[in-house]
Amino acid sequence: MKLLLPLFVLVFLSVNYPWCATGEALEPSPLSTEHDLCERFNDLNSRIRDGRTPKTDASREFRKLLAEIRERYFQQGGVRYPREDWVFPLAGYDSRAIDKARRHGYRARGYDFFSGNRHGGHPSLDIFIRDRNQDLLDDRTGRPVAVLSMTGGIVVAVEREWEEGSRLRGGRYIWVYDPANDLLVYYAHNSEVSVRVGALVKPGDMLATVGRSGYNAAKRRSPTHLHLTVLRVAGGKPVPQDVYSWLRRARTLPPPA
Repeated sequence: MKLLLPLFVLVFLSVNYPWCATGEALEPSPLSTEHDLCERFNDLNSRIRDGRTPKTDASREFRKLLAEIRERYFQQGGVRYPREDWVFPLAGYDSRAIDKARRHGYRARGYDFFSGNRHGGHPSLDIFIRDRNQDLLDDRTGRPVAVLSMTGGIVVAVEREWEEGSRLRGGRYIWVYDPANDLLVYYAHNSEVSVRVGALVKPGDMLATVGRSGYNAAKRRSPTHLHLTVLRVAGGKPVPQDVYSWLRRARTLPPPA
């Protein structure tokens, strides 16, 4: 009977506190330390977004934090999900929903992560849902469309407080860091965000529902869509990646029952 309580505690913490994947994390100090890493990245991302930190300082802090998060991810038994496990990021949709414009709207030139909300370019893919009346519901199913994690990894930044009229371009967004592939994946313009900073995710986990949040996305002229950006962390620097060809091969999942 003496073994049952520790086992129960371990299971409870592993479910409710994703960083607690091993007995090592049962100690109070490691728990707060691991949670702080993602919270610190979230804070850094907000400061970069709002232009509240010099680029040189931001770059140095960015490299340090991601290196620490990556190290702790694997120390805690984090899973390496290869690209073959990737899931298309909208439930019930596939690559046919991606913008059909030249190069699918992807333009990396002029982009700088450290320019935050003022960055140039469009190193992203917009994935449109069937929503002619812009009520955030799929025209065929009459239900919200689930945003799924394309990769595995850790939720390192979340914004859920966007309100109409804000000039924040991404609206309600999520950043997921994939340590196995050294990728940062950005999901923007969401309606409801269903994950928290520090959560571990696997390919196909629900992150949010598609919305119209964000300065331009909220305008009537903008079709309802998910804005997806993938950055590869090369030498500590985030570099845009065009993942269209990979999304064409990604697994597709049906809408949640």
